[in-house]
Amino acid sequence: MGKKGKKEKKGRGAEKTAAKMEKKVSKRSRKEEEDLEALIAHFQTLDAKRTQIVETPCPPPSPRLNASLSVHPEKDELILFGGEYFNGQKTFLYNELYVYNIRKDAWTKVDIPSPPPRRCAHQAVVVPQGGGQLWVFGGEFASPSGEQFYHYKDLWVLHLATKTWEQVKSTGGPSGRSGHRMVAWKRQLILFGGFHESTRDYIYYNDVYAFNLDTFTWSKLSPSGTGPTPRSGCQMSVTPQGGIVIYGGYSKQRVKKDVDKGTRHSDMFLLKLEDGREDKWVWTRMNPSGVKPTPRSGFSVAMAPNHQTLFFGGVCDEEEEESLAGEFFNDLYFYDATRNRWFEGQLKGPKSEKKKRRRGRREEPEGGSKLACGGAGTQAPVEVVKEVVTEDGTVVTIKQVLSAPGSAGQPQSEDEDSLEEAGSPTPGPCPRSNAMLAVKHGVLYVYGGMFEAGDRQVTLSDLHCLDLHRMEAWKALVEMDPETQEWLEETDSEEGSEEVEGAEGGDEDEDEDSGEESGAED
Repeated sequence: MGKKGKKEKKGRGAEKTAAKMEKKVSKRSRKEEEDLEALIAHFQTLDAKRTQIVETPCPPPSPRLNASLSVHPEKDELILFGGEYFNGQKTFLYNELYVYNIRKDAWTKVDIPSPPPRRCAHQAVVVPQGGGQLWVFGGEFASPSGEQFYHYKDLWVLHLATKTWEQVKSTGGPSGRSGHRMVAWKRQLILFGGFHESTRDYIYYNDVYAFNLDTFTWSKLSPSGTGPTPRSGCQMSVTPQGGIVIYGGYSKQRVKKDVDKGTRHSDMFLLKLEDGREDKWVWTRMNPSGVKPTPRSGFSVAMAPNHQTLFFGGVCDEEEEESLAGEFFNDLYFYDATRNRWFEGQLKGPKSEKKKRRRGRREEPEGGSKLACGGAGTQAPVEVVKEVVTEDGTVVTIKQVLSAPGSAGQPQSEDEDSLEEAGSPTPGPCPRSNAMLAVKHGVLYVYGGMFEAGDRQVTLSDLHCLDLHRMEAWKALVEMDPETQEWLEETDSEEGSEEVEGAEGGDEDEDEDSGEESGAED
């Protein structure tokens, strides 16, 4: 009895200690959130000094990922908002608004009074009414160290005709999150999933909300059927039949103390109204045919011509014992909802290249620098492998597949034997994750994103376009040499780097098996 009594006492003591620790951690989390709120308030005070709209012609925006790139519904313009950048020591977040004029090939920075706070991994959706409106929900802010996070639950609208921001306050909406997805459906915005992460814990969502654009009210949907498991960074698109498709995404779960296991989802679901009902939704599991993308996270999505969903890039991190291999992609896929079929994109190559091939001549590939990131001039994908030994002796293998974008393009029918004619290697966007996509007049635009070279994260600011009707070759509108990008080695004194100056940071907290698969959540 004595031993048992001691054990019970010891057990109660351990519970007390755990409870105290829980309280301490919870208090610390609240303190961290308050610190970030104070930092956000500081930046909003600076933003409040803007009293008028100022449009300034400018060079292309600085490197960034997890921003939003949207198409103006009435003008030949692309609208870039927000995003993040990491220089090796500090994370920066943005709430800048840039407009790219497609016809003039020119950028303009648009400063508008009272904008949303700095953020990344938000969602932006354009609707045509009122001369065009850009709706923005959620996203995240982070400390300069990228170790503390604040997730927004605010809803904003940019009135494109008057160039004014408005915060729309309505109760009953989603909780704070980033990495969610949002689409325009009839006269509503439909939002799915996402995640929320603090220093201590995280949670993934699979809830669905609708925001009514007429009444400005939120409602939580409760679809019947078995839907997707909680996830972030998935594909969400509206089908020609009026349904909403969810594909892929990323989530992680704690398998033991301080050890997280990441999952790259590759399942597909359809969310639609039940027949004859305007308020009853139902989930259905889908099994598309064709060649679908390999499982990955950090991919980007846009709507292509003929109501097809376009899927680009991403990253796959595989952890095996003490080795971590990261593979980045620049391939292109199309999902045809009408046929419920995936197609891998194929470039036909420029006509001049075809003629040279018929004459049996091939150009030699050009050399590249250590961080060169294109497949230009290579017939087959080139695999670049770099091993880095960390301080504890762990060997980290970073693998990039630099595929010649003969793998980006128009879906082809099963009986179309075009392999001989379709493969001239052409320069294009290098493999990357968390890029920004937009399609205007049948032309795909790919801006920014990131890839890794050893222990270095390279954030991109290049802009490429591809005519999706011709599917011949990529065109570089803005080029970038990754070698020129600033990279500061990590220092031991992280404490001193938390000053407010430049602390616009938000390190996207999503990585395979340690919560750090770069941009997996976006």
